[in-house]
Amino acid sequence: MIGAIEILIIALIFGIIYGRDAIDKTFRKSADEGVVESMAGDLKEYYEADPKRMIKLGILIFSAVTFLVTGAYWAVTRTDFLKMIGLDQ
Repeated sequence: MIGAIEILIIALIFGIIYGRDAIDKTFRKSADEGVVESMAGDLKEYYEADPKRMIKLGILIFSAVTFLVTGAYWAVTRTDFLKMIGLDQ
């Protein structure tokens, strides 16, 4: 029987293999520029194509962060999470 850890390891390996191909096809990185410079250029092109998409992207990122913070707050206050990790008596 395959356990959860084995499934996660297989998913991680597939993610590394196929993620690298997707990144190589998506980002047009030159040999003389760093990752941040390449991403800045891509975001600039993304903004020039349609400025409203950058606003939508910002809202999406803000929503995701808010969701994760709310979930973490819920986990700490509504469950025995602090007792499980030994921070509360």
